[in-house]
Amino acid sequence: MRKSQLKQTEQKKITTPVRKVEPPTATPSVFSIKYPLLWMAAAAFVVYLPSLFFDYTELDDSIFIREFQSYNENMHNIITAFQRGLFDAVKDPYYRPLFSDAMILNYHMSGIENVWGYHAVNILLHITAVILLFRLFRKLNINELHAFILALVFAVHPVLSQAVAWIPGRNDTMLAIFTLAFLLSSIDYTNSGKIKSLLLSALFLLLAFFTKETAVFVPPAAFILLILVLNKKTNDKNNLVQYAVWVACFGVWYAARAMATTASTNMASAQAMNEALHRLPVIVQYLGKIVLPVNLSVFPTQQDTAYYYGIAATIILVAVVVLNKQRNTTVLLGGLAIFMLFLLPALLVPGNLNQQTFEHRLYLPMIGMLILISQTVLINNNLADKHLFIAAMAVCGIFSLINFSHQKSFANPRAFWTQAVETSPNSAFANIMLAARLDKEEVPRSKELFRKAYALNPREKYLNFYMAEMLQNTNNKDSVAASEKYLLAEKKVSDYYKCDFLLARVYMERNDINSAATALQSYLKRDPANQMANNNLLLLYFQTAQAEKAKAHVKHMQQIGLVVPPGILKQLGM
Repeated sequence: MRKSQLKQTEQKKITTPVRKVEPPTATPSVFSIKYPLLWMAAAAFVVYLPSLFFDYTELDDSIFIREFQSYNENMHNIITAFQRGLFDAVKDPYYRPLFSDAMILNYHMSGIENVWGYHAVNILLHITAVILLFRLFRKLNINELHAFILALVFAVHPVLSQAVAWIPGRNDTMLAIFTLAFLLSSIDYTNSGKIKSLLLSALFLLLAFFTKETAVFVPPAAFILLILVLNKKTNDKNNLVQYAVWVACFGVWYAARAMATTASTNMASAQAMNEALHRLPVIVQYLGKIVLPVNLSVFPTQQDTAYYYGIAATIILVAVVVLNKQRNTTVLLGGLAIFMLFLLPALLVPGNLNQQTFEHRLYLPMIGMLILISQTVLINNNLADKHLFIAAMAVCGIFSLINFSHQKSFANPRAFWTQAVETSPNSAFANIMLAARLDKEEVPRSKELFRKAYALNPREKYLNFYMAEMLQNTNNKDSVAASEKYLLAEKKVSDYYKCDFLLARVYMERNDINSAATALQSYLKRDPANQMANNNLLLLYFQTAQAEKAKAHVKHMQQIGLVVPPGILKQLGM
């Protein structure tokens, strides 16, 4: 070889470019969909249109709207919400100020009678989440047709119906909106370095934190998307800046929560681990409801949910992943990691808070599952785009029909709790709630359900109160006396204020006037405007010749706008 040729060879070796590993690029789509955002919004609206005419379910919704009426009336509580627990100012471990604020604002638009206004907001929130999810898929270089199909599945999937048709489910749709907006802004900042994108990502992350505690897993999900799915460098300058911002946002939220009057969950780390291990099989149950959504429940429990759908779903998912020879493994693993990350809070819910495996908790994890599905043969196959579109529309049509059917269970309290008992027969709470709604219409059935609930768990919240109420409704003196032990037991379990009202009757039957007066006074501290309780206390003072106390109570009743029996006014010379 000549010297000149040798130099040329060496130059070629030196100048040969090193192949860079690029992030996944979008597969061009021949099949075009005009106005994809409009079609997705329309699909979500049509599927959830029936929910506009739904009533309360009386699972938390009546608490946040009816029982919190006086709280919601005061707009100043939009600020107060950041200083207290959700259900109770000091006794509740849940810290969700933006959800509380959303209910306050909705109350000022809809009041307590126009329930459709709350359902309308839920539908609008869901449509917003669907549109943002489509935008995220496009940012992840998923082609338009595939992104449209995946977002449409999210829009109509029946397993997510609880997040939309059940008013308090908006906590998860709000969290998803802020999470998706944060992820989009984070990707934009990594790509462009624009301060505007960084500030928006910080804002949306803070909003997510103040919506629900699950948001602590949002920054790790962003890290997975950036590094694993989009193949960005971990130590990229823009990413390092973002990590610092994420930590700062967490610090702001943590400090605000620490200053709020929330209660501790009293959950040691060892206990949390035991809870997570016990709930681990729930993952299989959730997979079953995603892939084969035919065993849905408004009030699911781990004990009463079948596993065979989940096992079949797991086999199907593994098969469709293996059959896709063109899968992007990093994107696949990224989707799986995000699914598990967002599902983790559902495994860590303390048993002392609730035992339910609610389906609305899948709203955020579904994002990761759809990213995973984008790398399966269900989406990436040899079908022409037109044929893939037709097949996807058929699946979405089936999902929509299932959704329509399942939604009916959220229509009213009786429908809700009937389905709860049918799907979770071993839930003492579900049996109690249905029994309480049948006590005037189907008395024998109601009593049967109360007794079943007591056999399942005699310490279930509110159960002892209902057992006592059932005894007192017989108007038998011995039954009224027998109700006392249940009322005292309920006060230890839940400190339910209505127990005092029934205890007052027990003491009156026993002719224990002082105890009866004390019980009524205690009740009126919690429900001061109750006409019957005020009348009873006034009669008690009057019949026991406590004229001064009777006159003072009359003035109190008049001050709060209650009607005072004219006969007593005359007798008291007022």
